[in-house]
Amino acid sequence: MDSMVLEYASADHATPPDHAAQRAVDRALSDLRRGEVLVVTADAGRALLVMAAEAVTTQALNHLAQLSGAAPSLVITGQRGRALGLGVPVDGPVRVSPPAGLTADLVRDLTDPTRPARAGKVAGAAAIDGAAEGAATILAKIAGLLPAAIVASLPGGRGPVDAGAFARRHDLLTVRAADIVDYRRRSAQSLARVAEAAVPLEDAERTRIIAFRPTDGGPEHLAIVIGDPAPGQPVLARLHSECFTGDLLGSLRCDCGPQLRGAIKEIAEAGQGIVLYLAQEGRGIGLMNKLRAYRLQDGGLDTVDANNVLGFDADERVYLPAAGMLRQLGFAQVRLLTNNPDKMEQLSRWGVEVVERVPHIFPANGHNEAYLRTKAEKSGHLF
Repeated sequence: MDSMVLEYASADHATPPDHAAQRAVDRALSDLRRGEVLVVTADAGRALLVMAAEAVTTQALNHLAQLSGAAPSLVITGQRGRALGLGVPVDGPVRVSPPAGLTADLVRDLTDPTRPARAGKVAGAAAIDGAAEGAATILAKIAGLLPAAIVASLPGGRGPVDAGAFARRHDLLTVRAADIVDYRRRSAQSLARVAEAAVPLEDAERTRIIAFRPTDGGPEHLAIVIGDPAPGQPVLARLHSECFTGDLLGSLRCDCGPQLRGAIKEIAEAGQGIVLYLAQEGRGIGLMNKLRAYRLQDGGLDTVDANNVLGFDADERVYLPAAGMLRQLGFAQVRLLTNNPDKMEQLSRWGVEVVERVPHIFPANGHNEAYLRTKAEKSGHLF
């Protein structure tokens, strides 16, 4: 099970939203994307200063070192550590603390495989079991950044540190590691219908679009409801993750555009059903990182290996939001248009029964044969 799915593994569908926790993480995401320093706290009073590796500058490294009184370290995922040949056969966080210290160029070389420069063998790398470090990489993932962070201990040696007082003194945001790990589950469980309108489509004139938004104000997901599916009955449904390049631009690198339009047409021909359009671009890694993955694929990697080399799981998507949307629309059973067994497994895990898998296959176009073959051979897609 991939790391982003693990954070959902103990989800209780009745868990009430923790607005303070969600708000803290939401603000942390904004600060991280701006290159600000955060304080991430874990159990037993442990806390770390954290900033996004993607935002690294020499000035930022010096600022972090001054705040801490110690040299910063780099935290990357186990996938990225293996890609760098650091000898860390784990999926958890890897802390890199070179004896000569970090530089902005070294951080970029270690975290971004699309750079022309390549880091050589780096000393001082070790797999760690750190909640704060792991939460830092998860926060970077949620923010749509490369999954890496620069971290430093709070000053005060190994004794307990009043992280809250330190953060207030330096005007830093504090966020709990547990809240970061739980963020996407709570966000998915807080989805609410916010808008609805009739939107006649080229292949499905009797269509309504219903927008769902989480209470944290995060990305909206859409339900494209075709015809009048009867609540309480198994509904023909497609879970479609947004793909800017395929859905909007007609990219030939993937099969997303044909899958989306084909699902709408097939459901319209059947008379009724739902397409859930989910805000999880690039298998959950975000558009910027998907473009990086494309660059790596142009260099010879397949889609799975490209994600791993960037430091991600092969597929970071989660379908708890989809299950919640279906239940709000009145459906607990689906006939699922899919070739992906993971969608069926996750829907079942979140309380929606897949009574039938309806194959959803489209021919290759001359540009995506390798992509489709990789989905079958490495991701278990059924063709």
